[in-house]
Amino acid sequence: MQKTTDAVTASAYSSTRNEMPTNQPNNAVIDRKPTRSELRKSRERFLRPRKAEIAYQRQLTAVAKQVGSIIQGFAPDGVVTDMPALRASLLRYAEVLRPWARTVTATMHGSVAKRDAIAWNRLSREMGRTLRKEIATAPIGQALREAMAIQVKLITSLPVEAAERVHKLTTEGIINATRANEIAKEIMRSGAVTASRAQLIARTEVARTSSLLVESRARHIGSSHYIWRTVLDGRVRKEHRRLEGKVIAWDDPPIAGEDGMRYHAGQGPRCRCFSEPIIPETVK
Repeated sequence: MQKTTDAVTASAYSSTRNEMPTNQPNNAVIDRKPTRSELRKSRERFLRPRKAEIAYQRQLTAVAKQVGSIIQGFAPDGVVTDMPALRASLLRYAEVLRPWARTVTATMHGSVAKRDAIAWNRLSREMGRTLRKEIATAPIGQALREAMAIQVKLITSLPVEAAERVHKLTTEGIINATRANEIAKEIMRSGAVTASRAQLIARTEVARTSSLLVESRARHIGSSHYIWRTVLDGRVRKEHRRLEGKVIAWDDPPIAGEDGMRYHAGQGPRCRCFSEPIIPETVK
C-alpha cells in the first residue's frame, strides 16, 4: 500500500525538475527530490478552506444569537409564561430563515468551489493538458444541489431545535419544581447552546462540501481511489490517525466513527481530514 502512496506523491512532482547545465551536449535533465515545502503544499492541496468556514460560521452564529434573543423576549428571567407563543415565534423564524439560508449557503459553496478549482488547476498544470480538459467538464452541480438541501435544512433546524429544547425544559420544570432555578438557567443558556450547534454545522458542512467537490471531480476523471489525509495535530481522533496515508476506494468509505459510521475524509461530523485523489495515468 505504501508503494502506491509513494508512487502517487512522486508523480505529483514529475514536472518539478531543474535543467542543470552539464558538460553533455544535450544538457541532460536531472530529476530532484521535492522540497519539504513542496511536499507539504501537495499534501494540503485539498485541505478544507478555512476562510469559507470562518465566514459561514459567523453567519450561522448570528442566527443563534437571534434565537437567543427571541427566547429571552418570552422568558426574560428564564421562566416561559407562554410556551405556545414562543414556539410559534421560533417556527416562524425558521421559515423566514429559509431563503436567507439558501443565499449564505450558496455563497459558501461559491467560495469552496473556487478554492477547489484552484487546487485542481494547479494539479492539472503539473499533470498535463488532458487533465485540465477533463476537470473543466466535471459535473459538480448535482453534488452542490444535494449539499444545499441538507445545509438549508440544518440551518432552519436551529430555531426548531431551540423550541423543542425550551419546551422540554419547561415541562421538566413543571414536573420537578425543586429544579426550577437550574432549569431557568438552562433556558437562559439557549442562545449559547444554539451557537455551539451552529458552529458544529458550519465546521462540518464546509469540510463536507469541499470533500464532495473533490470526490465529484476525481470520479469524473476516472479516479477510483484517494489517500486519506489528516491535519497531523494533537486533535486528530484515533480512528482518523489510523487512516492517515491509507489508500481508500471512493466506492468503499472506511469505518471512521467511534460508532462504526462509514464516511470519506472530510465528510463526517467534525472531520477535518481531506482526500488526496489518486490520478489515473490515462489523464496525466
